[in-house]
Amino acid sequence: MPPFFSLPHIEDCLKRIRAYAGGVCLIDTKKAKLVWLHHNYPVYFVHKDDLPLSWYLVKAAETDSEITYNVTVGLEHSSRLSESVVLYRTGPLQDLALVKFHKMDSWFEEDEEIFIHPRDSYKRIDILQSSRHVRIEVNGIEIANTRAPRLLFETNLPMRIYMPKTDCRMDLWERSTTATGCPYKGVANYYNVVLSSGEIFQDVVWWYPTTTTEASAIRGFVAFFDEKVDVWVDGEKQQRPPNV
Repeated sequence: MPPFFSLPHIEDCLKRIRAYAGGVCLIDTKKAKLVWLHHNYPVYFVHKDDLPLSWYLVKAAETDSEITYNVTVGLEHSSRLSESVVLYRTGPLQDLALVKFHKMDSWFEEDEEIFIHPRDSYKRIDILQSSRHVRIEVNGIEIANTRAPRLLFETNLPMRIYMPKTDCRMDLWERSTTATGCPYKGVANYYNVVLSSGEIFQDVVWWYPTTTTEASAIRGFVAFFDEKVDVWVDGEKQQRPPNV
């Protein structure tokens, strides 16, 4: 979100929002609020009238400013769903409740499932086909060379260069167990780079086997951490960006 907005920043959400846990639809509302408690990304709040029925809520703590609830949808979920709803009693969020995203099994905007956290309406992704010549080295060893990169521009983040796997030294890759999620792109898998010297560079390469619809242009392509490798674009060595 723009940094000049004061916090918390509250906006009406026009989407139907549903949240499930233990196979039960606990939230189903067309009047959710998209709220920025910090500048990184928003969260969903719902009006107290849209909270789950009373037998799903057990009061865990109460102060003058808020009430915290556990959600019960069977004994197997009671621990995981502890302190999963916070109802605000005062201030700009009065009568609104935060349903903690990571405590639920799944969330839907209309009929499409979303992951990690709600998407920020002030961020966007542009993926552009390019003919720039991109070379990537690790310790002087060329590990990628392409003239058909796809450049991904994401608000407030460094440009990322994605390239076909066939333009990379896949023989130097070793599968990593690391996986990360992005609400705008999908779930990424990683590779380590292993040089003939035996040196291992952890999680240097990532790719999205499947993507969200808006990021489908990078599906199956790979990107390298520019912070950890040497990159040349059209013959000019790039300055490494700061770690993000």
